[in-house]
Amino acid sequence: MKAMRKEYSDKHRILTENDIINDPYELFHHWFEMAKQKAPDDKWTETNAVCLSTATKDGRPSSRMVLLKGYDPINGFTFFTNYESRKGMEIQQNEQVALLFYWNYLSRQIRIEGRARKSSEEDSDVYFHSRPRISQISARISEQSRPIDSRETLIRRQKEELKKFGDNDYIPRPDFWGGFHIRPERFEFWQGQSDRTHDRFIFEFDTTEQKWKKYYRIQP
Repeated sequence: MKAMRKEYSDKHRILTENDIINDPYELFHHWFEMAKQKAPDDKWTETNAVCLSTATKDGRPSSRMVLLKGYDPINGFTFFTNYESRKGMEIQQNEQVALLFYWNYLSRQIRIEGRARKSSEEDSDVYFHSRPRISQISARISEQSRPIDSRETLIRRQKEELKKFGDNDYIPRPDFWGGFHIRPERFEFWQGQSDRTHDRFIFEFDTTEQKWKKYYRIQP
């Protein structure tokens, strides 16, 4: 496994206090836009792919990749899913979650810890109806995270649902499908360095004063 070690590119300069914006949302936006601009010319690169970690009420964790669909200081970070999926059920048991963005081509990652809540039905409707028709159908027929006897059964359900709606442009959003907003309480911005003296900066939200504390550096 030692042979798998890779050196970070020298072009990733040291991150200093002068590079840190006081508002973590603004800094996230700056890094996210850079990640989009610098992404390899590869159709498989999804800059908005993020690892979402949830836990049961007794603390058993699980992680998976989801796609970020929006972010702002009011709602936080938004994604959509089946509410009856494993992640959906775990969030409804335990609202504390974590997100991890990692862009290896920049040697950067952002860790976010916070609390999740369901988005409004209006927001869920708007996004659901912006999706391709086949994605809407797939959301309706999938009992996400539950066992199924075969892929053929899933495809049969899909075909039946397509036939059911025919040429109808409007497909109702099922009640079990919608969005979650994650309100951050902690950000960590990480810049990798080849000598492993990585740069790490932390922002924490002061719930008493309802504002972000000044960032601080932590050791790699």
